[in-house]
Amino acid sequence: MYAHLNLTEMKTAIQLGNMRFYAFHGVNEQENRVGNNYTVQLTVKASLKQAMLTDDISDTLNYAELYETVRKEMEIPSRLLEHVAGRIILSIQNRFPEIKGGKLTVTKEKPPISGDVESASVVIKW
Repeated sequence: MYAHLNLTEMKTAIQLGNMRFYAFHGVNEQENRVGNNYTVQLTVKASLKQAMLTDDISDTLNYAELYETVRKEMEIPSRLLEHVAGRIILSIQNRFPEIKGGKLTVTKEKPPISGDVESASVVIKW
């Protein structure tokens, strides 16, 4: 079936995009009381080659469990987006040791900044 694919050199990843959360992160007291809208983008590097061949769910990462890992960390208030992002990555690494790196973007919509700023994000590649 995959005679024309070179699976040995293929780089594979899973991406969960535009995960939306209402959370209570921020330095200002108002942000901690009122909350704000956040989006999270996550790409994780993992071998998907076996799943490509078998079509068996046990040969890939569970997307729902990956989402739940992010959701649980987003529920814990933090002052800094950097702290939130660090916790998410640590939780992912603990829960999914087969993940070999990735990219995480945590975005706060309409941050309390003087001026016309749509969002503020922290981007971490590991």
